[in-house]
Amino acid sequence: MSTPHRFARLGAVAALAAALLTATPALAAPAQVTRVAAASSVGDVCYSELPSQAHDTLRLIDNGGPFPYPKDGVVFSNREGVLPSQNSGYYHEYTVITPGSRDRGARRIVTGRGAHEDYYTGDHYETFDLVDFGC
Repeated sequence: MSTPHRFARLGAVAALAAALLTATPALAAPAQVTRVAAASSVGDVCYSELPSQAHDTLRLIDNGGPFPYPKDGVVFSNREGVLPSQNSGYYHEYTVITPGSRDRGARRIVTGRGAHEDYYTGDHYETFDLVDFGC
């Protein structure tokens, strides 16, 4: 499945970089990036603390696949309301393989359109942690 939301994220990063380089106040950071911190029910986790299978999933997302399950890349509707509220199509979900599981298991990466807006859940959407790539 294609991942156009990842490409939109690259555009947001480019816009932010241009704003910082030119110091133009009109080109502030994209709104979705600032909304990431607004979700008080979302924790954070260091990239290095994620299971190795989550690293594999993030790498596949960045490369556009191929993904192990047909449902990888589908729109995540955030029915639970744990992630910041966004329009439909903003979030997409991907399976994090669970060794020994007979099905997809409970682990997922949910991506948003913001730069580095990747969430990990190990309990099938009950809790989410924003992945911190800086640690």
